[in-house]
Amino acid sequence: MPTVDPISDMLTRIRNAIMARHESVDIPYSNIKLNISKLLKEEGYIRNHKTFVDEQRKKYLKIYISYDDDNVSVITGLKRISKPGRKMYSKVGDLPKLSKRIGVLILSTSRGLMTDRTAIKNKVGGEPLLQVW
Repeated sequence: MPTVDPISDMLTRIRNAIMARHESVDIPYSNIKLNISKLLKEEGYIRNHKTFVDEQRKKYLKIYISYDDDNVSVITGLKRISKPGRKMYSKVGDLPKLSKRIGVLILSTSRGLMTDRTAIKNKVGGEPLLQVW
């Protein structure tokens, strides 16, 4: 059965894997999930991500969670901002400034997925999908 919000499903799977202290988590594949995991890797929140195909020829994404020396996850929180039932859009001037927040905001823009820092640098707004800290 398909999920209504696949991005929220991805975030919940990552949260559950962190609470259970798993090294990796398997997530059904989609291009937006792959792009989100690329941004999370660039920002240092996950170690790596890989795409696999199982026996039924279904693709899935394996995300390797990053832990520090004290076995505490680098990700302390994940929050979905814009939801399917309540879409939100932000202009570049409405995005929170770097000194006023913790973590990173991932936006869907007309130029693809990017972090809030990149969006402010490129002067482009969009739909804030999720926040990671």
